[in-house]
Amino acid sequence: MEQLKQNQLNIVEFYVGRSILITGATGFMGKVLVEKILRSCPGVERLYLLMRPSKGQSVDCRLRGFIQNQIFNKVKEQQPNVMEKITAVKGDMTLPELGLSSSDLQLLIENVSIVFHSAATIRFNEELKTALEMNVKGPMRLLEICRQMKRLEALVHVSTAFSNLDREEIKEEVYYNPEVNPVKLIEYLDGLDDDTLKNMTPELLGECPNTYVYTKTLAEQLLETTCGAVPLAIVRPSIVTAAVSEPCPGWVDNMNGATGTIAVVGKGIYRVMKINAKFISDIIPVDYPINLMIAVAWYLATHRPTGVPVYTCTTGHRNPLTWGILSHWTLESWKKFPSKETLWYPSVWYMNNDFLCKINQTLFHHLPAYLMDLLMMVTGKRIKWVRLYEKINKAFAPLEFFTTHQWQFISNNPIHLMEEMTTEDQEMFYFDVRKINWQNYFENYILGIRRIVFKEDFNTLPLARSNLKRLFMVRQILPFILSMFLIFVFNYFFLSLFLLGPQTVIVFSEIFSL
Repeated sequence: MEQLKQNQLNIVEFYVGRSILITGATGFMGKVLVEKILRSCPGVERLYLLMRPSKGQSVDCRLRGFIQNQIFNKVKEQQPNVMEKITAVKGDMTLPELGLSSSDLQLLIENVSIVFHSAATIRFNEELKTALEMNVKGPMRLLEICRQMKRLEALVHVSTAFSNLDREEIKEEVYYNPEVNPVKLIEYLDGLDDDTLKNMTPELLGECPNTYVYTKTLAEQLLETTCGAVPLAIVRPSIVTAAVSEPCPGWVDNMNGATGTIAVVGKGIYRVMKINAKFISDIIPVDYPINLMIAVAWYLATHRPTGVPVYTCTTGHRNPLTWGILSHWTLESWKKFPSKETLWYPSVWYMNNDFLCKINQTLFHHLPAYLMDLLMMVTGKRIKWVRLYEKINKAFAPLEFFTTHQWQFISNNPIHLMEEMTTEDQEMFYFDVRKINWQNYFENYILGIRRIVFKEDFNTLPLARSNLKRLFMVRQILPFILSMFLIFVFNYFFLSLFLLGPQTVIVFSEIFSL
């Protein structure tokens, strides 16, 4: 009878009176998750956020800063006391029992019924030991605490669509290497010293591009193998980008991944990239996996599916967007809403050939950077451009594997889940990627970068557009000036040879014949 009542609850009703534990709440996706739950599920009892002290700040200090984030402005207007529902618990994913005090541990065991786990190290080039601690052992420590929770109804683990990249078609299931037992592998790696593990990393990774993908794949296998009676589901988003609609169109608060690349292109700083323009980009707006996670927890608790369901949250399968089309709409949007401080007219060249890419990056990135730093040094200003390009290159290099390869991510389970939801729930907790209008999306994305990341007010647009027009004229005139300069040099060279006499011509001919 109780299960029947559960099945009849819509998502908003389901969350009434329930307490939720969220890991990774201070991250990009975590903040969107907290805001969405508070705003759309006003009946929720309490949100417990796992936080660790950071940069000399206590957990209480971090919580005060967290709740002041502008992402919560709208929900605080609607529900003035809503932030009182948030409780920070001091913890660390890399410590036994997550570093929780006995009182906090008991608090979670007695009250939590839903767990969203999104904490992870997302650095692609992280040391394997660190990545294992955070991305593999962390979820296992959390799983052990979930076993003790008296009211637990759902554990939603956030993984990545880029698990199992050894396959061209990646289905919604947990894949295993039949030659490797994930439990015994972890036991074996635990017995290695740091240097040995570091030396073995390339062999362990094999064709896997980085430690992030390797450890997220391993975590999936371990969780499915050992979850037992814990109700577990896995959500796999791809490249997470700015929001389509919520908390506001184009919301993004960092320069990580695709956003950083789009930002430096818009500033006219970066113009040559190693990307295959014909391949699917498979970005996913952040509000889509967040809504999916909330719906998955509801379905897991109310319908109790067998096994460990996997939900792939990508766009390539249902609403494909190539890197070339992404570039088109991005550049068009930057031209419509330019930044007020643009170095060069926004443009970008995609190249798949490594040699040609490096040659062009030298010509259009590094050489101008050295010239600008030289000019700044002569004028007594602080040099910055070479260092900036080195930083951008370092950030973009790990992404090249994903921009020059393509996979087919099968995404059927989100569609099946939508069929179980009411029309009202589908509208409130939307994740149907087929409805995304990419042109409108990128216009809002660029406006979000301008307003939130660059801190540029909308009233700066007239000045920005005026500057862009000047840069456009410079771009149009510059090839003509360069052509005239080359013609002048060419003519001067041969005129000099003529004036110096035939003997000089013979000498130069001999030199070039060598």
